[in-house]
Amino acid sequence: MKKVNGHEIINLFEQWSPKKIAMDGDPIGLHIGQLNRSTSTVLVTLDVNQQVIEEAIKHKANLIIAHHPPLFRPLKSILTDSVQGRMIETCIKNDISVYAAHTNLDVATGGVNDLIAKKIGLQDTRILEETYKEQLMKLVVFCPTTDAATVREALASVGAGTLGNYAKCSFTSTGVGRFTPIEGAVPSIGQIGANEEVNEARIEVLITSKNKDKVIKAMLIAHPYEEPAYEVFVLDEPSDALGIGRIGKLKEPMSLQQFAEHVKTVFNVTALRYVGNGDQVIEKVAVLGGDGNKYIYAAKRSGADVLVTGDLYYHVAHDAEAMGLAVVDPGHNIEKVMIEGVATYMREACENAGFDVRFVESEVNTEPFRFI
Repeated sequence: MKKVNGHEIINLFEQWSPKKIAMDGDPIGLHIGQLNRSTSTVLVTLDVNQQVIEEAIKHKANLIIAHHPPLFRPLKSILTDSVQGRMIETCIKNDISVYAAHTNLDVATGGVNDLIAKKIGLQDTRILEETYKEQLMKLVVFCPTTDAATVREALASVGAGTLGNYAKCSFTSTGVGRFTPIEGAVPSIGQIGANEEVNEARIEVLITSKNKDKVIKAMLIAHPYEEPAYEVFVLDEPSDALGIGRIGKLKEPMSLQQFAEHVKTVFNVTALRYVGNGDQVIEKVAVLGGDGNKYIYAAKRSGADVLVTGDLYYHVAHDAEAMGLAVVDPGHNIEKVMIEGVATYMREACENAGFDVRFVESEVNTEPFRFI
């Protein structure tokens, strides 16, 4: 197994939950420390507080992957006699780096919202509200057959040719290319004023609107010609959409009262709140981890009988009740399902990559509320 650093671990993580799919303004990424050091143990947690950092020290973890960003707002100063300053100081003194994956992990397929939906037992799930979609395109480039492998590898290295769960996808056909270098040209093949014929490969790969510029730049660097011939086609079909929240169906209908009890049990919460008639029949369920107050209308439009979310505001509860949407609020902390989910995913991914790294699931209870 290969010894790795934090960069290699996070690069692998971001293949699943890339930064680009996060909501605008979300402070994700590296918050404390550095990734350019050898890392053998990673602690996975929902929140970062002093107790979680002490837990990382206990397990000799020098990287923490958290869902909630510890530095949500910009700091004007770091005062080590303050709670936040002391936390930062402890991390730095113990060579602990902290990386946050927030809304990108909410949106990612298999991320927080899929984990919540799975825990509840929802079937046939889909996204609640679309937040990210890229336009699919096709790049066609012509190059000498002798350089085709080099160009294909350069394209693949920056993400071109990704199709679902497959990478380095391309199609190559061959033919004869013709050109005549004119005054001022610096041809890699041929002479000024002489007609030239070259056995060429036509390479076709899928790209997206997001990686188009990076792919073209990589192609131009790898290509042997001074003026490569290439074309970009916009495809009618967009890439798969990603989004916030999920909606699905229960295996069997139940009353709202029964459903609320079910949610309380599967998430092991002491208490929860719900809005609606306890006898209402629940079949279609929308879920959104964290604060879902903005999404009651999306849930209603999607045909959900109930929305499961946290931090429900009083007046939003009134609005949901008025529109006939039931809401179950088991609290923000149920997002802790990501601890096991991320650790399980990363253990498998690192094993497949041959990485020698251990993932520890935080056992610190970061629920700030107590119920009586």
